[in-house]
This record gives sequence, C-alpha cells and structure tokens, in this order.
Amino acid sequence: MGMKLRAGLTSLLTTVGLAAVATPAAAAGPPVDVIVRTASPAALAGAEALVRRSGGTIERDLAVISGFAARVPSGVVAALERTPGVDEVTADGTVRMKGRNWIDDGGANATVGTVKRAAGGKKTNTVALTGAGVGVALIDSGVAPVPGLSQPGKVVNGPDLSFESQTPGLVNIDSYGHGTHMAGIIAGNDPATGFEGLAPGAKLISLKVAAADGAADVSQVIAAIDWVVTHRNDPGLNIRVLNLSFGTDSTQSALLDPLSYAVEAAWRKGIVVVVAVGNDGPTASRVTMPAANPYVIAVGAADANGTEIRTDDTVASFSTRGSYSRHADLLATGRSIVSLRVPGSYIDLAYPGARVTDTTFRGSGTSQATAVVSGSVALLLQQRPGLTPDQVKKLLMESADPLTGADPIAAGAGQLDIAGAAALSVPLTARQLFLPATGLGTLEGARGSSYVVDAVTGRALTGERDIFGAPWRPLVWTPLARDGRAWTGGTWNGKVWSGSAYNGTSWASVTWNTATWTSLNWAGRAWTGTDWSGRAWTGRAWTGRAWTSGTWLGRAWTGRAWT
Repeated sequence: MGMKLRAGLTSLLTTVGLAAVATPAAAAGPPVDVIVRTASPAALAGAEALVRRSGGTIERDLAVISGFAARVPSGVVAALERTPGVDEVTADGTVRMKGRNWIDDGGANATVGTVKRAAGGKKTNTVALTGAGVGVALIDSGVAPVPGLSQPGKVVNGPDLSFESQTPGLVNIDSYGHGTHMAGIIAGNDPATGFEGLAPGAKLISLKVAAADGAADVSQVIAAIDWVVTHRNDPGLNIRVLNLSFGTDSTQSALLDPLSYAVEAAWRKGIVVVVAVGNDGPTASRVTMPAANPYVIAVGAADANGTEIRTDDTVASFSTRGSYSRHADLLATGRSIVSLRVPGSYIDLAYPGARVTDTTFRGSGTSQATAVVSGSVALLLQQRPGLTPDQVKKLLMESADPLTGADPIAAGAGQLDIAGAAALSVPLTARQLFLPATGLGTLEGARGSSYVVDAVTGRALTGERDIFGAPWRPLVWTPLARDGRAWTGGTWNGKVWSGSAYNGTSWASVTWNTATWTSLNWAGRAWTGTDWSGRAWTGRAWTGRAWTSGTWLGRAWTGRAWT
C-alpha cells in the first residue's frame, strides 16, 4: 500500500550486504509494522538480520516482492531505508481492500459454478451466454497472469495508477491478491481445471490502484474511474461494466462527494457501475461511498448456507444494512466464494488457510457478491447490447428473488436471478430521476477516515490535493469528468500519471515526476496506508479489521473472509 522509498543505491543492490549499516543493538522508539522490499537474496538476508539485531521480528515472508513484513522499533526504519540492496520500506498500514475475511468463518466452499447455477446462469435461456464482446473494467489491486486469466486478449491493462507503478517487475501485477480473486469470479476461464467465472467470454480491463501493502488515495480511484469513462469506446474495449469492490466511509452527501460524482458520470455515459455496499453488518445504517450514489447498482451479500437451493438463504451477517433511503439494491452470494489465487501475494502468504487448491482460494464479502453481479451484467449485455444502465438495473431488481423472512432493508429487492432478468422484456420506462450529483464537495471528505501517509515523516496526505500535490479544483474537474474528457493522453488533473501509448495489452508506464507537497519530495518518498478507517485495504487483519469488516468498503475493498 505504499509508494516506494528508493534507496538510491542501485549499483550496489546485488553486491553489497548490510553489514556496513550501523544500527544500535536495540533501536529505540515504539514498534511499527513495515514491509521491506529488496533486490537480491543477499540483501534480503541482510535486511532480515538487521531487523533481528535491532530487536524487531520478522512477521512473514513476501516472496512476490522479494521482501518481508516485520515489526521493528521506529528508530530502525531510517537505517533500513539507507541499507544497500533495500529498494523500499513502507509502513504496513491498515488501509485495506474490502475482503471481509480470508480466514475460516465456518462456511462451506461455494464454487463460482455453484453460484452461477443457483442464480439461474445455466438455464435454457442463459446457458449459451458467456459475456463475449463485453468489456468489464475492474479497479482494484491489479490482475495477475495466473491460469484462467492469462490467455491472449483476456485481460487488457489500463494505466497502473498504484504506488507500485514505479517498481520494475510489479507494474500491473497483482501483488496483493484481491483483484485477481474478483477477476476470476467475473470472467475467469481455465479449461485445464474447469474453472469458469460468471462471464468466461468477457474481456477484463484492469486498472491497478493498490499495491502489495494496499495503500491508495481516493484521488487514484477517481482518476481510474475517469480513465474508464474516457477510454470506454477505444477499439477492442467496449467497456460496459465497471466493478468497484470498495468504498470509503465518507459522510458527505452523495450529491456532493467527488467519488459519487465520478461513478454517476460513468453511469450517464452508458457504463453499468456495480458497487459493494460494505461489510459493516446489520447495525450499520450507512452504505459506503460510492454505493451511496442512488444511480449505481449497490450490492449486498447473501449467505447460501452451503446449498444451491434458496429457501435456506439469508442476508450474510457481514453485509451492511444501510437505511430506508439507501441500501443494497439486490444481493448476490458472497460467502466462502472459491476463485483464483495469486501464489506468493500478500493475502496468499498471510492467510494460507484460505487456499483451496494450487490455483484457488476462498473469500467472503460484499466484494465477491459485487463481482458476481458484474459478471452477470456482462451476460445480459451480450444478450441485449442495447440495454441502458437504467434498464439493466430495473431488470435485475424486478427479477430478483425475494428473501423470505429477511430484513427488507438489508435484502433490497432480493437475490440475483440471471435467468429471470434475461426472460423479462426490455423495460421501456426505465429511467432513474434522482437529483444529479454536483461533485462540488471536498476530496478530503471523500477520503473519510482513510489516508495515505509519508513513511518517513508520518504526515498524512490531507486536504484538497491529489497524490502529486496538484490542487483539487472541483469546478474545473466536474465538467471534464461529465464529458469523458478528464484524461488527455496520460495526463489527469494537470499532471502526467501514465503513458498514452497502448501496445495492445497495456498502457505504457512513465516515471512520475518529482512534485512537492508540504515541503516533501513526493516521488522520492513512500506513501503508505495508515488508516483507511482502521480497516481498509490491506491488513493486519482480514478478519477483525481489514478485509473484514471494513476495508475499502467495509470500509474499503469489500471482501469479508479469505478462509
């Protein structure tokens, strides 16, 4: 979750050990959790030795980034950063994606095939639908080229807007593991194992905004949404669906919040936006942002209780209830969903109990339920490409199976019924008439309680500035976002964020220019997550904090359990 801290010693990375770095036997300061990335096995061993000499502990290996997570006295962080062969040191913050839990919550495994059958995705009128020709954009932690997502043309990488975009070898790669899990549910297709997502013929357009430690600022997410809108009709993309398995605990009105405005702009440009309501449970009266926007499809999670029949289904215990005025529009199965695994990723190493097979692991949350709905929408759009977002939403809600005995607010219209939606006539009167959002609220408000923090000074990115320090000007941004012109080449909000060249599979990366913010060197520092609300992207918990009852949607990326 954080931008990198460059050691500036590239020429020494593979040849010099750590012995030359002087550190006290037991460095002073309160303990802090860090993620350390190195450039060679020798540097890795030396960095681990330094941690132990200073009185710290190695918490877990992170092979995917040639590094490790550790708890160290705060006084040793600077020494680690100066160490030859150490590429970066970032705080292992509590900004996490919304996987509610990657730990065993007692639920029976639910394969994607089981979920699809129960939702009517393999009935006579739907069995031939695969999502072919439909592009589904996924803003998440990236997508790894694992079996099921590695075939040519399956995944197109948009710009990497994460703090790892400056790290060779990690550009567009899912070092965290959440994005690949969602991608598998939506459109995975592995003939060797028989694994299939809801829409195995759909194309995925991946925009990476979160790194191995999960750090991301809301400005990165808004930039990603704007990119999807700008490039929705690019040759070969046909982006008709946008999956957002995350959210913030913003308390701004959806009429004002910039994140809400961004998703509404996408909706008005013909993109069906599918968003998780959050994992804060039956007592939470506020869905997360941008699910609070009334236009988009807000998804809650159902618990199938280990069966394919629906008579015993309930609202999942973690699914955010919401309020009378805004709650889940409908539910989809979200407990113990088995999808694709990224060996060596953060959650794979941190939660080995979530592994099911060599290629799969399981997780629970409104994140997973959202991915189920996104894949289902791709099926409907293959069947009837002319459907508008409002028509898709009405079809899904009118065909949903009511949940007997459930809280009517938490359950919304009921459970997803793909076959029922596919059988209904096109609703000619489907047009939502909510007050349009203005987007004139604050970026700071959109962050809620979730921030990225400079790993050296401990200063949080606050106020009306994006990650490059560029001022946020709503009156300038809103008309551009509305018209799909927020991106010009690789430039967004006045700064170059990515390359503008496309090679057929991904957009080119660029080196982020040095910018300053509060007298700090932006590009040379490490931005890491601290609190995305005490829970949020990455975790320390994936169970009782992080990907568990909150994270980019429970407050943040929505998943609940990676068992």
